[in-house]
Amino acid sequence: MNIEWKKVELPDFDVKDEMPEIPRSIYETRCEQLYRACNSKWVVVYGDREHFANMHYFTEFDPRWEEALLILGPNNSKYMLIGNEGIIYESVIKPDVEIVLCQSFSLMGQDRTKSKKLEDILIDIGLAKGDRVGVCGWKYVELSEVGNHQAYFVPTFIIDCIQTIIGSSEGLTDVTKKVMHPITGLRAHNEVEQLAVFEWGAARASKALWNIVKGTKPGISEFEAVSHMGYAGEPLTMFMNYATGKDAIVGLRSPSGKQIEKGDGIFTALGYRGGLSCRAGLVEAENEEFLNKWAIPYYKGIVAWYETAAVGIKGGDVHKRVTEVMEEGGLRPLLNPGHSTGMDEWLHTFFTPGNDDVIASGMAIQCDIIPTPLADGIQLNSEDMVVFADEDLRQTIKEKYPEMWKRVKARQYFMRDSLGINISDDILPFSTTPGYYAPLFLSPDHVLVVK
Repeated sequence: MNIEWKKVELPDFDVKDEMPEIPRSIYETRCEQLYRACNSKWVVVYGDREHFANMHYFTEFDPRWEEALLILGPNNSKYMLIGNEGIIYESVIKPDVEIVLCQSFSLMGQDRTKSKKLEDILIDIGLAKGDRVGVCGWKYVELSEVGNHQAYFVPTFIIDCIQTIIGSSEGLTDVTKKVMHPITGLRAHNEVEQLAVFEWGAARASKALWNIVKGTKPGISEFEAVSHMGYAGEPLTMFMNYATGKDAIVGLRSPSGKQIEKGDGIFTALGYRGGLSCRAGLVEAENEEFLNKWAIPYYKGIVAWYETAAVGIKGGDVHKRVTEVMEEGGLRPLLNPGHSTGMDEWLHTFFTPGNDDVIASGMAIQCDIIPTPLADGIQLNSEDMVVFADEDLRQTIKEKYPEMWKRVKARQYFMRDSLGINISDDILPFSTTPGYYAPLFLSPDHVLVVK
């Protein structure tokens, strides 16, 4: 694989202001699917400010300050337990639910005299001794990690209340895997309406990040560089990352007042609901040694990912191919070369050694290859989000979202024609900078391409 650094103009792939709408019927269907899959009388979905994505998936409600519970029960009954400030925000809830004020979820010091205790609320809803209850937390662990007992990523306060009511721990089951498993989980496969929302977020995040790359200059502060993003209030999936320096760089830190210097290593990342974009390199205009020793060997791994991944390809095969190519340059993936993404930045991954699970149509996947080992002052990253779609899904997108389809086709053409990356028709690039990697930030129009 031959890679060169050359000037390539980035087209304007267009970004829309109006976010597509997901109809209420889809949220109702998702709730029904979860309830059927769990084989329990009751299903409880937990959410809070930081861990909102599962609840948001079923309701479009994302707790802004407090904890919240979605409870699914017999005869299509649905309840939302929310605190004082959740009540203010309840109008965003899409499925038909009964709203119940649970002031124990409210912030400390606020009025708690108008609602019953959580235990009493659950009893009023219908939970009773001997019931089976499935609990969906914000992530899960495998049994090999915890032994013979259940582990719940839900506050003990809630688990204890449920166990007290049903009379034992045996009737309580963690069902998070039904939602978050990278292959069989409900969130692993996306409706076309959800994909349209993801394209909106991924496109806007990548455009904002590219503004930061172009705005990076020696002599200004990190804060000033990041201010070029043009943030318009889009919901974030992460803390804004921006870090520069000539020593070890903590890429996950937030920007500061530090002055950017020529020769600094640099790392920056930004994620909206739908996708994250990341770029890292050097604050330089030219540096042949850096390109040959670091950036080109890394980018070969990115190209290998894009040219290997397709519907029906095993996650283990993608992992193997990327690892082999990067090892030729003395690098390897620090984590997984790719993962499921969407409303939260990292949902799960099957890009692991020897994994036989395959990429399926409708999956939203982050091309995310963090290289290691890196020397002090060296940073490398080119990360964007794609969706995999078979012929039927591509046709559906074309018919239902023709303008989105035009953008996707233009990005595909750009990757093949201008960057030389031979991607499958299955890969739908949602980023406005698809595979477009300028490792030297002071030459943002010079990128790595396949000869």
